[in-house]
Amino acid sequence: MRDRNFDDIAEKFSRNIYGTTKGQLRQAILWQDLDALLATMPEKIRVLDAGGGEGQTACGLAERGHEVLLCDVSAQMISRAQALADEKGVSGNMHFVHSSAQDIGQHLEKPVDLILFHAVLEWVVDPQAVLKTLWDCLAPGGALSLMFYNANGLLMRNMFVGNFEYVLQGMKKNKRKTLSPDNPLQPEQVYHWLEQIGWQITGKTGVRVFHDYLRDKHKQHDGFENLLELETRYCRQEPFVSLGRYIHVTAIKPLEPRKNYE
Repeated sequence: MRDRNFDDIAEKFSRNIYGTTKGQLRQAILWQDLDALLATMPEKIRVLDAGGGEGQTACGLAERGHEVLLCDVSAQMISRAQALADEKGVSGNMHFVHSSAQDIGQHLEKPVDLILFHAVLEWVVDPQAVLKTLWDCLAPGGALSLMFYNANGLLMRNMFVGNFEYVLQGMKKNKRKTLSPDNPLQPEQVYHWLEQIGWQITGKTGVRVFHDYLRDKHKQHDGFENLLELETRYCRQEPFVSLGRYIHVTAIKPLEPRKNYE
């Protein structure tokens, strides 16, 4: 098995994710969390966007004056991120590295203050190893913004549309060139990995806790403002967090390491 590289479907990714209401909603909810997190941090910080894709979030941070390093294993995604940075006039605050998240440590002069790792963990073969690599790239007191594809949300969505056989067979992905992630993750497993490494989880947010379950798909677009208001109202409380199609977790690397950490 190999980690997923999006070179072959970069255009499809852009069109089907960021060109839809689900991408708009994801960005809106994510920025609510990020702006709250940034308010607790210094005015200017060093950011690593690991597996940053087309750079929408990275460019948003660069626009806020932060120094951002974006890496991605896909050369196509790096090219798209550079073009977006040029378009937005933020290239001076950004650096781009064609590298996997696993190898990014060799490109960092010193640990960063904030790491973004959004919708990548579910595509890698060894998620625990990647999380440990990111831990080593983060300065003590720094923060992690992790968004992952939720296995609970996948299960719920397939039950809503009546894919009973698919669920009974374990929801195994059988087509590689799709945007459906290779390894949907159980939330409690991800939380355990983070805490085992040493992170202190500070927040959990469900992303698209209602959007994907609407029976009338036209309401995703026609009722978007009301939908966003309701997603915002409920996405940080259970049971809705655990039913989001994605879950966004914020976590802090303590200033003092745990004595029993190995």
